[in-house]
Amino acid sequence: MTDLSSDIDTSLSPWSDIYHAGFYPELVISALYDQLDSREILASLVHVETHVDYNDLHRHLTVLALTDTALAAVHLTDFVAEEYAGATRAQVTTEMVPLDALDSVSVTTVHDQPATWTPDLPVAEVTLSVLWRGNQRLELVPAVCPDPDCSADHGVTGTSTPEDLALRVAAEAEGQQAVDQALAFARTLRTTFLTARDQHR
Repeated sequence: MTDLSSDIDTSLSPWSDIYHAGFYPELVISALYDQLDSREILASLVHVETHVDYNDLHRHLTVLALTDTALAAVHLTDFVAEEYAGATRAQVTTEMVPLDALDSVSVTTVHDQPATWTPDLPVAEVTLSVLWRGNQRLELVPAVCPDPDCSADHGVTGTSTPEDLALRVAAEAEGQQAVDQALAFARTLRTTFLTARDQHR
């Protein structure tokens, strides 16, 4: 990947946010920089999830970067590779989704004490969901016969759903600033998405 020491200003978002996350920042920045290919970033969001699986700590980082024509996404997950003597490895996935391929942008917010809500109260939690055309996620299972004595092969059945992305940010876990940043990004994404859609009508 690219040496970016002289090409980016790490005091600016999203680069500063990636460094602040502290999750293999050089690797993440290089992947995002290569993907953007000099496109200007209008807004960005950096999100880290952590979970424990059988006493192993796993982290997953997602970086979203919005340009005037596309939504860039970088996902990084680290894991312990038993076949490599337990060494830690990182898997990086990048995707560039044209804005005209987006189907929907939805924002779900959670509010404390709704009975006394006022516009100046902070949002407790936000979930950003983005759905787009292109790749389909296919889930197949063996077809079931209602006859319990039937031993014939009935093939498979399944569902096909469009690719999507969902990020949940909660003030209780990540702080109010993280929620506010996610809301700001969601609003910019929604506005840019609707503007691009209007231009293609």
